[in-house]
Amino acid sequence: MMSLLRKYSSIDEEFNSEADPIGSMANLFDVSIVFIVALFFALFMAYSTLDLFNPDSELVITKTMANGEIQIITKKGKDIKIEKVTETSESGRGVKLGTAYKLEDGRVIYIPED
Repeated sequence: MMSLLRKYSSIDEEFNSEADPIGSMANLFDVSIVFIVALFFALFMAYSTLDLFNPDSELVITKTMANGEIQIITKKGKDIKIEKVTETSESGRGVKLGTAYKLEDGRVIYIPED
């Protein structure tokens, strides 16, 4: 009789350990976290923006918004500066410095005025 009880108790232990649905959920959660982190790094590598994390790098990014507004993002060392490009023209007083000419091959030549 005792041997039968031992036999059935070992079957119950095996059944309970294999039928635990929550036990596999922890492993799925770990795998999903690793997958998300891998996608995060792949995204940064695809857009070559790993220089954002380098404190010694200099980076300029031009971004066009959905409404047509243009932003220029400049990073020098740890300083990040965002400038908005607008259609408005500026006016003021100034001094003529010279004349610029565009050649047929596309080059621009600046001739200072003395």
